[in-house]
Amino acid sequence: MIVLFSKKDLRRLLIPLIIEQILAVLVGMADVVMVSAVGEAAVSGVSLVDSISTLIIQLLAALSTGGAVVCSQYLGKKDAKNASVAANQLLLSTFLLSVFIMIVALVGNRSLLALIFGSIEADVMSNAQTYFFLSAVSYPFLAIYDACAALYRSMGNSKVSMNTSLCMNAINVVGNALCVYGLHMGVAGVGIPTVVSRATAGIIMLVIVRNPDHLIHVDRRLRLGFHPQMIRNILRIGVPAGMENSMFQLGKILVQSLVSSLGTASIAGFAVANNLVQFEYLPGTAIGLGMVTVIGQCVGAGEHAQARQYTNYLLKVNYGILAVLAVLLTALSTPLVGIYNLSPEASSIAVALIVVHSFAMIIWPVAFALPNALRAASDVKFTMVTAVFSMWAFRIGLSYVLVLGFHSGVMGVWIAMFADWGFRAVLFFIRYRSGRWLPQRPQKQAVGQ
Repeated sequence: MIVLFSKKDLRRLLIPLIIEQILAVLVGMADVVMVSAVGEAAVSGVSLVDSISTLIIQLLAALSTGGAVVCSQYLGKKDAKNASVAANQLLLSTFLLSVFIMIVALVGNRSLLALIFGSIEADVMSNAQTYFFLSAVSYPFLAIYDACAALYRSMGNSKVSMNTSLCMNAINVVGNALCVYGLHMGVAGVGIPTVVSRATAGIIMLVIVRNPDHLIHVDRRLRLGFHPQMIRNILRIGVPAGMENSMFQLGKILVQSLVSSLGTASIAGFAVANNLVQFEYLPGTAIGLGMVTVIGQCVGAGEHAQARQYTNYLLKVNYGILAVLAVLLTALSTPLVGIYNLSPEASSIAVALIVVHSFAMIIWPVAFALPNALRAASDVKFTMVTAVFSMWAFRIGLSYVLVLGFHSGVMGVWIAMFADWGFRAVLFFIRYRSGRWLPQRPQKQAVGQ
């Protein structure tokens, strides 16, 4: 049996992915600090637009994941030609979708903001309009970056996207500092560096991915062609993942609106806890992205036993890193919360949420990292139905029952979230153990294995 991925290969794939995730979180925190210097109206406007942008980013990322699965499976079959055809179609479909979204956002700007958020203060709306316009311009560049990064992950090379991400985030942070603190450009000083950084990253990735020496590449002259069946294969995985991500983001918005009814201390404590526990998700998110490549290639090669072995191994790695992070975050929760200068009540809420969250994280890898193995094997409908049902029944439904019915406060929202994790974990674990997530093979291949 040929081993598809050595431990060195896995390290080369996963370490850059983890670094890239850490960068994203740290830069996000830096952005919040710099936006706050513009004023509360700017912070509010940017926050509103970010909730829309997050939804769009997740849609584009889901489509890129669909392309990554298709390309990985072709590589597993040693079919580099079709992998490159799939790469062309992924780039084409993500770019066209992002251009359509950009046009809708630019034309509908104020109307869309009013439709989604209702009546908001004039200065908040003005800032939101400016930031939404600039964010929309950046969507096609972000789509190109996401698609190309997914292609490199399919080849087991995540270092390219990590280095490009370093460049993109450096431009964003330096640009924000210059435009906000130096040029006093207001909310535009936050939006313009976003456009420039994403454009730079998208162009860099597009130039690199055209190199014919790479196993997967797009046409040098960008003659992408049109292959409806290949696009359907990508959408077959990308659309359910996109629906799942969309429902997840919508659920978070609904839960956030519930938290906003619990008072200032609860809002602040919940926000800070949410901000800090992002670090506990980092290894699982990175490993989940890596699973798409590893398990996708195993499935494409018909190596189902290796698909299971790598899934088990990657979950163990996730738990090992998570144990260290959870212990550190629990031990340092009080001083970390102290950085945010909250009231004693809000600080107490934040610390309690962090400690409980760290213990509950024992469920998370099975609930959120494991289903990436199922998706890599094209078992996308099961993961979508499970995730959407669990979100509405537990994270949303149970939150409202516990908070409004039992007056459990913000901790009730946390408990409902853990129930969501638990339900997902049980169903995904059962599905994984059953083997029904793996594609059926001819009987002669299955016998005796």
